[in-house]
Amino acid sequence: MKDDDFVGADMARKYLQMGFTRSRRYANYKGGQKYNPKDHSLKPRNTGDSRKVESATIFYHAWQEAEKNVIYKFKKEKWKKKYG
Repeated sequence: MKDDDFVGADMARKYLQMGFTRSRRYANYKGGQKYNPKDHSLKPRNTGDSRKVESATIFYHAWQEAEKNVIYKFKKEKWKKKYG
């Protein structure tokens, strides 16, 4: 965390997490759509792009590394105590 920028570090963590969840959605469902648009029924799982599994894995590991950062963890706990 350069220049004591907790907000920037937390935004970076958020985008890594979002990259993971979006990649998983496209890995699980063809076109990333979980529900059929006509009747809103659940589409079958594991019909998506298998390459997205690899993408999700990359995002997941980067996200976990960001969460492990000692300075980030300290700043996050401090923020939680102050703001809930």
